[in-house]
Amino acid sequence: MQTSSDRHEYPAHWEADVVLRDGGTARVRPITVDDAERLVSFYEQVSDESKYYRFFAPYPRLSAKDVHRFTHHDFVDRVGLAATIGGEFIATVRYDRIGAGGTPASAPADEAEVAFLVQDAHQGRGVASALLEHIAAVARERGIRRFAAEVLPANTKMIKVFMDAGYTQKRSFEDGVVRLEFDLEPTDRSLAVQYAREHRAEARSVQRLLQPGSVAVIGTGRTPGGVGRSILGNIRDAGYTGRLYAVNKALPETQKELDGVPACRSVREIDGPVDLAVVTVPAEHVPEVVTECGEHGVQGLVVISAGYADSGPDGRERQRALVRHARTYGMRIIGPNAFGIVNTSAQVRLNASLAPEMPRPGRIGLFAQSGAIGIALLSRLHRRGGGVTGVTGVSTFVSSGNRADVSGNDVLQYWYDDPETDVALMYLESIGNPRKFTRLARRTAAVKPLVVVQGARHGGVAPQGHAVRATRLPHATVSALLRQAGVIRVDTITDLVDAGLLLARQPLPAGPRVAILGNSESLGLLTYDACLSEGLRPHSPLDLTTAASADDFHAALSRALADDTCDAVVVTAIPTVGEGSAGDAALAEALRSAAAAEPGKPVLVVHVELGGLAEALSAATSTAPQATSATAPQATAGTAPQATSNTAPQAASTTPEESRSPAAAQRPPSVQAPEGAHLIPAYPAAERAVRALAQAVAYAQWRRDAADPGKVPEYEDIDEKGAAGLIAGHLARGQGLTLGTQETCDLLGRYGIHVHRALPAPTPDDAVAAARTIGYPVALKATAPHLRHRADLGGVRLDLADEEQLRRAYTELTELFGRPEELRPVVQGMAPRGVDTVVRAVIDPAAGAALSFGLAGAATQLLGDMAHRLIPVTDREATSLIRSIRTAPLLFGWRGSAPVDSAALEELLLRVSRLVDDHPEVVAVTLEPVIVASRGLSVLSASVRLAPPPARDDLGPRTLPAY
Repeated sequence: MQTSSDRHEYPAHWEADVVLRDGGTARVRPITVDDAERLVSFYEQVSDESKYYRFFAPYPRLSAKDVHRFTHHDFVDRVGLAATIGGEFIATVRYDRIGAGGTPASAPADEAEVAFLVQDAHQGRGVASALLEHIAAVARERGIRRFAAEVLPANTKMIKVFMDAGYTQKRSFEDGVVRLEFDLEPTDRSLAVQYAREHRAEARSVQRLLQPGSVAVIGTGRTPGGVGRSILGNIRDAGYTGRLYAVNKALPETQKELDGVPACRSVREIDGPVDLAVVTVPAEHVPEVVTECGEHGVQGLVVISAGYADSGPDGRERQRALVRHARTYGMRIIGPNAFGIVNTSAQVRLNASLAPEMPRPGRIGLFAQSGAIGIALLSRLHRRGGGVTGVTGVSTFVSSGNRADVSGNDVLQYWYDDPETDVALMYLESIGNPRKFTRLARRTAAVKPLVVVQGARHGGVAPQGHAVRATRLPHATVSALLRQAGVIRVDTITDLVDAGLLLARQPLPAGPRVAILGNSESLGLLTYDACLSEGLRPHSPLDLTTAASADDFHAALSRALADDTCDAVVVTAIPTVGEGSAGDAALAEALRSAAAAEPGKPVLVVHVELGGLAEALSAATSTAPQATSATAPQATAGTAPQATSNTAPQAASTTPEESRSPAAAQRPPSVQAPEGAHLIPAYPAAERAVRALAQAVAYAQWRRDAADPGKVPEYEDIDEKGAAGLIAGHLARGQGLTLGTQETCDLLGRYGIHVHRALPAPTPDDAVAAARTIGYPVALKATAPHLRHRADLGGVRLDLADEEQLRRAYTELTELFGRPEELRPVVQGMAPRGVDTVVRAVIDPAAGAALSFGLAGAATQLLGDMAHRLIPVTDREATSLIRSIRTAPLLFGWRGSAPVDSAALEELLLRVSRLVDDHPEVVAVTLEPVIVASRGLSVLSASVRLAPPPARDDLGPRTLPAY
């Protein structure tokens, strides 16, 4: 490490792991005096051409002086970073602070020269781009605002690195050298470039895991049974298209095969590359396996082994060591304690999981942090996919276990581009980086539905195996922010599957108008009531009577779909006595053909104890391929094959009721539907179908709104510089503080937010003097914490017209609640009558800045009736925010009252949003109450809290979570 003569201690916080363009990883860290041998070895592996581009002359080797210069840094004016894999350098970057004329300088000089050198074998992997992001962040931290670089014209790759970075830059050519100068302040373009590179790298890293050309299962037992042997059989039986190997160090040297799969004692013995290793050995043996895999060039690991953070503090440290160890070799990890991964693509057919059979291929991507929930989701989709919709299966499945490395964010990056995935379903128990998840979710939801159910949402802590930052925001607030990002939030895995089945192959509804038709008046009325409860606009149900034939259903559905006042159709059906499966098949075909003729509107079926109809709908629309491998297990629709003796216990795919159903024994055969045919999902209860439809309606509306999100308005009277000066002055007094009344008014006033004047009244005479200053009529308020904002407790006296009334009110308050020093009374001028509301803004270190709005009062607090939006808020979002609370009718003329000035309220929300967005040091703002009248509004009380801004990892260079 650095010697005592260096000006700064080793900056460990600059160390980071990054994902490269090809999906591999590298570690970025500062270069120290201990790196001399690594630097020399690295330089020897660089080509003469690359050395020439770096030094502008032939430079075959580094002198001792060079080595000293490139390894001794003060970490302020001279900084060097290295990208390493396996502990060895693959690239370096350094900056030297310069002053006028390019001579070495110290602060306050704010310019530096920067230069890169990338080993030829690693060029084209995005190493230089990642290093540029990190060295720029380091430079900004050390007060450097601008980089300069001199590059030979022939060095087009390095010129492109600088030009593509997105910074504001100047380019000149002099003395045969291209000189580039660019500001280091992040711009919209530089952030967009960074996010695009992050997306490509992380998507590619997941692709390498889900589409491997070769797989080794490490820890396959010598005898049947056990986790490793089961997974080996699952991969083989699924018809995996790549090369498969069994690895167990306890195998006899003469044994070269296991269950028909090539076998060996170590990954090192495999002749050829291994893309993915599935690790099932006990936790204490995993480090040895990781070393062998890293040295053999394995690209990624799925660690099934438990005994890590799920087992307590010692296991958590073991998990950290596992991640650090794997990243040393550039490998990514799914797990540990994972259930496994699945890819049903015909080009891959990978079932590297504990699921004993390959899920049905389909268009739904599944991500689960819990293995148990993963089993339940696969089982339900199998049952519902085969027995109800027939085709809706899985494209890819990832069970992340403890989620030590690969997370839901990474999988979202992959799904965004994946042409095999139309709908993403996620079960999350924790969100490690809510800011990033929200950003990725918004982008993904713009092109394909994302449905999320969150477990452990009321427990207050993440599951034991998950190392994540905690958010201080309530779950309801986080859910609202996710919905703002386009996430379809549901509460149960049943709702998750119900929504996924509808969204997978039905079109999105154009609006909330629902036609209801069927052969049961009662079931139609239940559906009608469910629509009203979910905020939909149902038409009166059309009762076809129990005598309705398949032709009657076809005609009625055709008319409903052709009706311009209808956006979706719910078909209700009860059994027809005596017709059996033939009648069910006829009805299913009638519904399918009618829906196919008008494919622009979603159709849902509610059936009661109609296994036959569900199966017939499946048969009429099935696109599920027949088994392609003689070794693949065969299954009839809605049932699963029995597990063989060497597989893990099978998750149930049918309920006892289904197994006893006569219809289950008379399922019609599957037939191939026309390409692109819409699949009609069927539901066993009206409320479940309608709930799924309501989610689709809300999501479709979000998609339309997202196309025109609005803008963040500019206000000419905002004094951003003045506010910054006030904030800096206040923070100079302490790290975190709540501003006083006058300080709060001054700061808010810089943003055009004016607080109604209130004067302290410690004595009756002071109250009278304050009233004379303000002017009658006035209000007298107790501001003690237990009475603040609690008019219902009697701590407020209004419309005091003269001194006599004021003194009488003062006496009443002190007699009721105690001495003035306990009550902290204030006198305030009367505001126009209106609706009392509350506006809050808070910066959460994990989730980001959020703006909240609701009506003031105990009733609203009890109901939790607050709406939330991410900051910065646009004009359209402000408009929707005040209309999102359940009590919004009180603002818009409920029961004959005068509507409030909603435009003034929206402007106040936008100004608060601007204040918090412009100044992240403003970590909390509360305006309560804000009385909104028919014309204008009055802010009667306000508080502001300042603190050093929380770290923004979404604005810094790309990094993987630190371990």
